[in-house]
Amino acid sequence: MRAKSKISFFIFFAVLVAFLHSAAFAQSDQYGTKPPHPTLKSPEGGSEADNKQKTPEEMTVKLNTALVSVPVIVTDRDGKFIPNLSLRNFSLYEENIRQSIDNFSSIEVPFNVVLILDTSGSTRFKLEDIQEAALSFIDQLREQDRVMIVSFDSQVYIDSEFTSDRKKLRKAILQTRTGGATRLYDSIDLVLTERLAKVTGRKAIVLFSDGVDTASKLATAPSTIDLVEESGVLLYGVQYDTKEDVRQGIVGTARGGSRPVTIQIPTTGASAEDYRRADRYMKDLTDRSGARLYKADLLGDIKQAFQLIADELRHQYTISYYPSNDKRDGSYRRIRVVVDQSNVAVRARKGYRAESGESEQQQ
Repeated sequence: MRAKSKISFFIFFAVLVAFLHSAAFAQSDQYGTKPPHPTLKSPEGGSEADNKQKTPEEMTVKLNTALVSVPVIVTDRDGKFIPNLSLRNFSLYEENIRQSIDNFSSIEVPFNVVLILDTSGSTRFKLEDIQEAALSFIDQLREQDRVMIVSFDSQVYIDSEFTSDRKKLRKAILQTRTGGATRLYDSIDLVLTERLAKVTGRKAIVLFSDGVDTASKLATAPSTIDLVEESGVLLYGVQYDTKEDVRQGIVGTARGGSRPVTIQIPTTGASAEDYRRADRYMKDLTDRSGARLYKADLLGDIKQAFQLIADELRHQYTISYYPSNDKRDGSYRRIRVVVDQSNVAVRARKGYRAESGESEQQQ
C-alpha cells in the first residue's frame, strides 16, 4: 500500500513540474524576450506615453540595433543658446519617420576638444593670428575642460595630448612653427581615429585653417566628411583667407646674416579652384557635423566667436534613440530634429551610417 502511495506521489509531482514548465515556455514564446526591469527609469521630462513599458517589438529593436546619440544645439536669432528645453519640446525623425526618444539630457558637463592648427606655408604670415586666436579659446574654458593641440603642415604633429593644464597648452600653442605643404585631411583623420575614438563624454574639434589641402596621403575630403558625421563629433571651423597672400606669392621677411632679407615663398595648390573647393569643404565639414563655420576675416571680434563656440560646447542637449529600422544593412540614414519653438535655429548631425551585418559576422 505504501509503495502505491509513493508511486502516486511521484506521478503527481512529475505532472506538476511538466505543467509549470509548459506554462513558462508558453509565456516565453508569447513575448520573445524578458520584459524591462521594473526599476528602469524613463527619460527626464517624458510624457505619459514615454513612460509606458516598452512593447516586446520595441525591446527586440533595442537588441538588434545600436543606440544613436545626437548632440543638439538650439539658438536664438543672435546665436545664443536657448536653455531650459525639455524632452517634450523635441521631435526626431529618421528618414522622415518619427522615432521614440529613449534618453534626453541637458546637463552641463566638461568637454574634450581638439584644436587643430593649420601651420602650412600658406598661413606663414598669419601664424601669430592663429596662435593668438587659439590662446583666446583656451581662456574661455573651465578648469575641468580638457584640450589637445594638433598642428599640421607637410606632417601632422601632436603638440599636446589631452590636458587641463593651461600652462602646458599655452606653451604647446606658442611653440608651433610653419612648414611647407598642407596635410589637412590627414590631420582630421588622425584625430578622429587615433584620439577621439578612445575618448568618452562630450567631444569636439575646433579647426583653424584656410581649408586648402595639398599633401594628404591617407584621407580625402569626402572620407573625412563621412568620418566626422559618423563619429558624432562636433567640428567647428575658423577659416582664414589666404588667397591674396598666395596670389601675390607671399612676400615676407627672413632673418639671416647681419640684416633682414626680403624673400618670395613659393606655394602649391593655391589656384582659384583650390580655394573654391576649400570653401565648399569647410562648409560641408562643419554643417554635416552639426556645428558651424566662422570666417575669421569677417569677424569684428574673433574672441566673441570663440566665446560662442565654448558656450555651445558647454551647453548642449543630447538625444539618444534606438532606430525603428533594425536592419543592419550599412545604409546611410538621414536625421532631422525639430523643436516646437518659433524663431530658433536647430543644429544637429545630419545622419549616421547603420551597422553592417557583414562587419558583425567578421568580428
